[in-house]
Amino acid sequence: MRRPPSLVAGFALIAAILMTAASCTDDSDDVGLGNAGRADVSEVVDAPATVTARAVATLSSPAEGTVGLLAVEPGATVAPGQVLAVIDSPKAQQQLATAAEALEALNRGGASVGGTRDLSAAQGRTDQAAAAAFAQAREAANRITEPGTRTALLAQVDAAEAAYREASGSARALIASVQRGLASVGQAMNALTAAQRTQAKAAYDLAKSTVDALTLRAPVAGVVQLGGPATTAGPSITDLLGGNAAALGAAAGAVPPQGGTASGPGIDPAPIVGTRVSAGTTILTVVDLTEPGLLAEVDETDVLLVSAGIKATVELDAAPGARYEATVRSVDLLPSATAQGGVSYRARLALGPGTFPDGKPAPAPRPGMSAVAHLSVRSASGAVVVPAAAVFNADGRDQIWVVRGGKAERTPVTVGVSGTDLVQITDGVSEGDRIVVRGADQVTAGQELEE
Repeated sequence: MRRPPSLVAGFALIAAILMTAASCTDDSDDVGLGNAGRADVSEVVDAPATVTARAVATLSSPAEGTVGLLAVEPGATVAPGQVLAVIDSPKAQQQLATAAEALEALNRGGASVGGTRDLSAAQGRTDQAAAAAFAQAREAANRITEPGTRTALLAQVDAAEAAYREASGSARALIASVQRGLASVGQAMNALTAAQRTQAKAAYDLAKSTVDALTLRAPVAGVVQLGGPATTAGPSITDLLGGNAAALGAAAGAVPPQGGTASGPGIDPAPIVGTRVSAGTTILTVVDLTEPGLLAEVDETDVLLVSAGIKATVELDAAPGARYEATVRSVDLLPSATAQGGVSYRARLALGPGTFPDGKPAPAPRPGMSAVAHLSVRSASGAVVVPAAAVFNADGRDQIWVVRGGKAERTPVTVGVSGTDLVQITDGVSEGDRIVVRGADQVTAGQELEE
């Protein structure tokens, strides 16, 4: 929202020059006169804003289990890669052991086709089971809150599914050749077993990734906070690849087993050592506060005035009287809807230190705090200026009443920088011109005014 014209400096002097308004004739007591002068003027756009952190990483449990270790205290500063917590998950360990046994059996040449009479049906069942397992594994990976772990698991699922499709395609081609008498049943069974081996290898790799992810490490440097935003827990990837019935029920929305962290008034929801957790349960959050920022919502009527590099001052609701320095980094191209139904554009600012009026340093802001950013979008030094009240709109143009020969003359003007008290006039009025500075709505063309 644009703030009306604001004076940068020397208001007392300008007031003496401009506001020596003389009263006019007796029947125009509410009309005041003054002179156009020169001054520095700045235009400010006000935008509601929120303090942001440089980075926030939320770490969650990759599988059902208990919190076995919390290696850091809340408020501790940690480095990237530092171990923060360990989840004990017998189920994940068992899934890894089972997947390893299945893969080893297939690698030894153990057949699991289930007969040779209907190879096409066996192929169909294998494809259907694999498709369901990969889809469910992808859904489980999406429940992981830490972006790095989630991205890595999703990439692993994609790669495993692509490898299975290639192996399955080879098996399908050989089965078709058997039906045409161009290949042997043994060749088709070997190809089908190879496809099953590919799926088993995927299950093993994902189970191992889940076990490795039980050790939670800091993805970024920052300050630790136990717990984090509430999330919906879900089954682990290995549960879903293994076809675990309880996991499939959880994926379908079944009520999870009893236990875990209690919630309610007077209860700290942050997990502690021994707390039961499910896949996706948030354990802790790392917040990087080294470069605090600001996310401002600029109204569509003002956004074209805002660009990278513009300076701003910021006021925080949490620190009354303090002023923080800020600089616009970027402005979004796409809009977002405001709560009032309007349109705004997000501007991202670098937030600097703040001070109180007495010169004392202001406290460091915290992410999520509410603020107002005063963006200095335009300024002019030594400009021809008039009081904001002197300008009015008529016939679609900005106008000013200029006194010439003792009579009011309506004069079109071009307005430049608009401040709270003064506006710049780039054309139509010169320094020293006698103008109506108060009561412009009561003046008519040709009206005699005292000079």
